[in-house]
Amino acid sequence: MKLPEQHIMQPKYLETTQKLKQYNCCVLIPTYNNYKTLKRVLDGVLEYTDAVVLVNDGSTDETLQILSRYPQIEQIHINKNQGKGYALKKGFKHAVSFGFDYAITLDSDGQHFPSDIPIFINALDTSKNKNLLLIGDRKMNESDVLAQSRKGNNVSSFWVRAVTDLELHDTQSGFRLYPIKYLKELSFFRNTKKFEFEVEVLVKAHWAGTLVKNVPIKVLYDLDERVSHFRPFMDIARITILIIWFLIVKYFYIRPRDFFRKVKQMGLRQFLREEVLGSNDSPEKKALSVALGLFIGLSPLWGFHTVIVIFLAIALKLNKVIAFAFSNISLPPFIPFVFLASLTTGYWVLGQKNEATLASVTDNFEVITSLKAYFVGSIVLSVGAALILGSLSYLCFYLFDTKRIQPDG
Repeated sequence: MKLPEQHIMQPKYLETTQKLKQYNCCVLIPTYNNYKTLKRVLDGVLEYTDAVVLVNDGSTDETLQILSRYPQIEQIHINKNQGKGYALKKGFKHAVSFGFDYAITLDSDGQHFPSDIPIFINALDTSKNKNLLLIGDRKMNESDVLAQSRKGNNVSSFWVRAVTDLELHDTQSGFRLYPIKYLKELSFFRNTKKFEFEVEVLVKAHWAGTLVKNVPIKVLYDLDERVSHFRPFMDIARITILIIWFLIVKYFYIRPRDFFRKVKQMGLRQFLREEVLGSNDSPEKKALSVALGLFIGLSPLWGFHTVIVIFLAIALKLNKVIAFAFSNISLPPFIPFVFLASLTTGYWVLGQKNEATLASVTDNFEVITSLKAYFVGSIVLSVGAALILGSLSYLCFYLFDTKRIQPDG
C-alpha cells in the first residue's frame, strides 16, 4: 500500500508538514467511544498531515459514522474492545508495514492539542540522536488536572524512575513520538493490552538504547466531553505487576549487562583509572564500597549478589559501580576458587581435616557433606576480605586522591 499523499497545507503549517514527511512520520490515533471529541482531534491533525493511522478499538458509540467522513485516513477496526496497548501495537505494526519510521500518538478524548504536533517533530529535528522517544509533559503538578490523574502519574513516574533511573515528570501521557523503525525489533508481552503497555515500551526502549525525554505540551480536562477508560485499581495493579518484573530484570540482567558492556568498551585499565580511582567520592566511601562488594561477592548468597549489592550501595549511599565491580569476584570462572577458599577457611575454623582440592571441587564434590564448613568459611572469608582489602584499598585511594593535594596559589 502506498503512503498517503500530503494535501496542500496552509503556509503556517507547511514547515511542520514538510518535516513530518522528511522524517517519514505518521500520526497514530487509538480511539474507543470518544465520539464527542474525535472529529475535533482528527480535523486538528489533518491540518498538518494526511499520514494518519486510526485504530478503532471496538467503539460502540457514533465513532463509525464519524469515521465514514474521513476516507483519506487509514483506518483499522477491531471488532471487540481490547485495550489501548493492543490498539497501539496494532497501529505500530500497520505503520511499519507502510514504511513509516516514526509515529506521533495522541489520545482522541480531547485532552491533547494537535497544535502541539510541531513540538515533537521540531524536537526530533534538532536532536543529534534520532533514536528518540518523546513523551508529552502535561505538567501535572501545575496544570488544572484531576487529582486522580495526578496521583496515578506520580506513582507511575516514581516506579519508572526506579526501573530506568530516568528523571521523567510525566510517564503516562499518551501524546508521544515513537521511533518505530528502532522499536520494531523489540518484543513486547502479549498480555500488556491496556495502559501498562505505555510503561513497557518506555522501559524496553530505554534498555535497548533509545533516548527517552519529556517535551512540554498543553492539556485540557473537560469533564463534559472527556471519557477516560483508565481504571484506577485494575490498571495501576497491572502496571505494578509489570514494574515488579522489570525491577527483577534490571538487577539480575540489565545492570550486569551494562556494567560488562562499559568495561568492554573502556577496557579494564581505563575503567579502573576513571571509574574507580578517578571517582569524585572520598577515599573512605570508595574503600567502603570495595569492602561491601567483596563481602557480598564472597558471601553464600548465590543468585542474589547483584540485587543485594546494588540495593545496599544505594541504601548506604556508596559507590554503586565500585561495589558492583568487586562483588563480581564470584563470576563463573572464579567460582571454584572462591568455593575452595571458603571450604579451606571453614575447615580451619572448625578444626577439621581439609580434604578439599580444586580438582574435587570442580569434579565430583559432595556439597552436602561439607555444607557447614562452606557456610562458616564463606562468612569468615567474606568478613576478613572486606576488612583487610577494604583497609588496603583505603590506603591506595588516599594516596591517589588528587583532591587531597591542592596546587599552590
